[in-house]
Amino acid sequence: MTRLAISGKEPTEEPQEIKPLVMPEGQHPVREQDIEQEALKVLYRLRDAGYSGYLVGGGVRDLYLGNRPKDFDISTNARPGQLRKLFRNSRTIGRRFRLVQVFFRGNKIIEVSTLRSRSEYDINDPDKVLPSNNTFGTLQEDAFRRDLTINSLFYEVENKTIIDYVGGVQDLDNGIIRIVGEPDRRITRDPVRMLRAIRHAARNGFAIEPETWKAIVKHRHKLDLCPPSRIRDELLKDLHTGNSRAWAEIALKSGIFTTLFPFYGEMLAGKDGIAVKKELLAILAVLDRLYGEDVKKGKVVVADYILFASLLFPWADKRFELMKQELKGASYHHLAKAIRAELDDVFSHRLNLKRMAKDAITTLFVNMPGFKKHQHNNSWPAWLRRKSYFADCSRFYAVCQEACGSETMDVSLFVDITAESKPPLRERNSRLRTGRRGGRRGTSPAFASDKKGVFGLRNG
Repeated sequence: MTRLAISGKEPTEEPQEIKPLVMPEGQHPVREQDIEQEALKVLYRLRDAGYSGYLVGGGVRDLYLGNRPKDFDISTNARPGQLRKLFRNSRTIGRRFRLVQVFFRGNKIIEVSTLRSRSEYDINDPDKVLPSNNTFGTLQEDAFRRDLTINSLFYEVENKTIIDYVGGVQDLDNGIIRIVGEPDRRITRDPVRMLRAIRHAARNGFAIEPETWKAIVKHRHKLDLCPPSRIRDELLKDLHTGNSRAWAEIALKSGIFTTLFPFYGEMLAGKDGIAVKKELLAILAVLDRLYGEDVKKGKVVVADYILFASLLFPWADKRFELMKQELKGASYHHLAKAIRAELDDVFSHRLNLKRMAKDAITTLFVNMPGFKKHQHNNSWPAWLRRKSYFADCSRFYAVCQEACGSETMDVSLFVDITAESKPPLRERNSRLRTGRRGGRRGTSPAFASDKKGVFGLRNG
């Protein structure tokens, strides 16, 4: 089974039936008590209604490796309309392939998808909408449409078994990242699969198998064909997971990094290339340390624009000689204008960044010389503390300083104590729909009781 599943054969519209590897409870480490109660409720309700339900993808992978999954996704043979009838606390999302999100208290969401026959990126004609009989599929077809073998496992709750059609269990045991099917073909159909392979290799310390690695190196420039929004979302996943340094090392070795950020290419190949690479990896290592800290209250939150600025700082420092600048008067605004223009030219279009993010990155960069100049015994003058940009710039400066070998910064700079105390999603949605109790639906009062009213409008 295993050899046939990973031999590079990609299923056709009517794939040959393959007998899967079925591992009983005693032969695998996944235990029901490690699965979140909300996911179990969905699985058992599907079973009681006569449908098949499976824990799939990253949830099975992480549990098998002894890690805590971030999400528990479920696949089933029930159709989206049937799921909506079964779960009243749900909504349907997606355009081509409809998914159902089931809501629970505490803003917990379990995503349920119907088993599919192929990925939307694997159709022969990218402009052709899939006919209805190609949307849904069998368990085997759903396994073969997935990106990596280690993400193609199913856990069946009734018999507590792991079902493996593609050799994912063997690759987990051996620490191997392998694209399902023929790597050249699967990457050509969806180049973003290269980014996912690198991410999971970095996150788990796995090796990328030779055929998959050759295909990544060969087809890396096909990432230029992907929508900027998809590249941005995948990149943020790499930067937010606490394994960004390992990701960058693999991306640099494969050429993916300079494909994504060609403005780094000449710099890394030049005489200062080793120093630039060392600075980049050091900054990313600081971010990884932040995400790895055990915070008792709240959680570590790093804004997206700070992550992008961290990724760009070695380039910007070299390009504009940031830390050597003496900014006074108009020179501050001239530098800010030059940085913003350069960001627009070489970076922003690649990730389709919003104006606010570009302005925030520019602000971080242009203020680094001032923070270096005015720092005295880990403190800054009062006038600097009153600046609107002080909080973000002080955080970013602390990251850069630790990367340069200064003392370890205080993780509390990035801890948000309110991040885990938000009201449940349903409650927040209700507030958005109805406004204050007794008020008009979806509106806020336009006038206040004070003399001038809100927005300077007088009460009538």
